[in-house]
Amino acid sequence: MVNILYANDTPGEYPQSYYAATATMLAPFDALAGSQRADVCIIGGGYSGLSAALHLRARGFDVALLDAHRVGWGASGRNGGQIGTGQRVEQEALIKSVGSEHARQLWEISEDAKTLVHTLIEKHAIDCGYRSGVIHANHKPHWRDDTMRHVELLNREYGYDKIRYVDDHELHEMLATSSYFDGTFDTGAGYLHPLQYALGLARACDKAGVRIYEKSEVLEIVEGDPATIRTPGGELRANYIVIAANGYFGALHRKLSAHVMPINNYIIATEPLEERLAQSLIANNAAVADSKFVINYYRMSQDRRLLFGGRESYRYKFPGDIKSYVRASMLKIYPQLQDVRIDFGWGGTLGITMNRMPYFDRLAPNILTVGGYSGHGVSMATIAGAIAAETIGGVAERFEAMNKAPTPPIPGGAALRVPLLALGMAYYSVRDRM
Repeated sequence: MVNILYANDTPGEYPQSYYAATATMLAPFDALAGSQRADVCIIGGGYSGLSAALHLRARGFDVALLDAHRVGWGASGRNGGQIGTGQRVEQEALIKSVGSEHARQLWEISEDAKTLVHTLIEKHAIDCGYRSGVIHANHKPHWRDDTMRHVELLNREYGYDKIRYVDDHELHEMLATSSYFDGTFDTGAGYLHPLQYALGLARACDKAGVRIYEKSEVLEIVEGDPATIRTPGGELRANYIVIAANGYFGALHRKLSAHVMPINNYIIATEPLEERLAQSLIANNAAVADSKFVINYYRMSQDRRLLFGGRESYRYKFPGDIKSYVRASMLKIYPQLQDVRIDFGWGGTLGITMNRMPYFDRLAPNILTVGGYSGHGVSMATIAGAIAAETIGGVAERFEAMNKAPTPPIPGGAALRVPLLALGMAYYSVRDRM
C-alpha cells in the first residue's frame, strides 16, 4: 500500500512551493530517539498540532509533538492561506441540520477561530502578511437571491456587519473576468502566508518548551493509560494523545479512516506581474473564492504574483505537470494571462468529510482527533488545537459542540471511498458547467 506521507515528496523536505521559497525557515528539530515520556503527545505539526501544543504548554502540560517530516510540511504550509467566515457549511444549512441554538454555537466557534488567529499573530509577532478582505464570487446567476438572503441572515440575526452583497456591476469592477455574476465581500475574512504562519506557531512552541520531534513518523499507537506511540527511532509514552494529521493520517486509526478522506489540491504561482495588470485582476487586492463545488481560489502575493488554486485528484499520486494542470483553470478565469510564465506549481493533501464539517472525536478515553477541515482549515485548525487543549484540561463544551455536528462515515469504507468520491466529484464538475 502506498504511504501518502511519501507518495509525492522527498522525506524531510518542504515542497518546491512559492511559500517555501519565501519563508524564513527553522533549523531542523531532532527525530525522536529512545524511550521518552510526556503528559501529552501531539501527532502532526500543522496548525492543529502546533496550536494544541502551544495551548497545552500554557496550561502547564509537558508536551511532545511528532511530525513525520517537518513542522508546517503538510497542508498547513501549502494551502491558499484564506481565512473564511463561518464553518465550511453555510449557516443556513447548519440551522436546518442541527437547529438554531447549536448552529449559533458553531458560528461563535468559527468567529472565535478568526480572533484566535489574529491574537496568535500579534502575541508571537508572526510575520505572515495578514490582509483582510475575501470576495466570494457566484459562477451562476440564479444564486443571487440565496446570496442576498445569506448576507441578510448574517447581518440581522448574527450581528455580523462585515459582509455585504456585491452586484454584477461592482463585482466586475473588482475582478477583470466575465466568469462571475455577483457575490459577497467580507472584510472580516482575510488571507496570510500559510507557511510563515505555521513556522511562527512552531517558534512559539519551541520557545514555550514544547519538545518538537521531526522526521518521526508514527508507526503504531498502542492504546492504554498511558498510551504508547512508536516511531522508527523510539517510543513515547503519554497520558493523552491528540491526532492532528488531517489528510496525512494514513492507517493510524480505523475510525479516523472511516470519517476523513484524503484528497489532493493544487496551486500555481505566476511570475511577478506588472503593477497595472496585477491591480486590474483584483482591484481591491482581496482574496477570491468562487462558488464552484471544486473551488477556484486565488489572490495576489506581496510581490505581485497571482497565486491560483484549483483542481483536485483522489489518487495518492500528484499529476506529472501541476503547472499545466492548474493553468488551464486559471486561463478560464483570466484568459489575459495566456502569455504569463508560471514559476511554481505544487500540490498538497487535505482531509475532507462527507458533509464538509470538521471531524472532532474521542477515539479512546485519552485519544482525541481533530481534522477533516475540508479546505477551511487555517482558522478552524488553529482553534481545533486550542479546543483539544482545553478538553484535556477538563473543559469540553466546545469540543462536544463540534463533536455533535454530524460527520457521517464515508460509505463503503476505505475500499470504496476513492471510487465513490471520484464519481461524486465528476457529477458536481458536470453540474458546475451546466
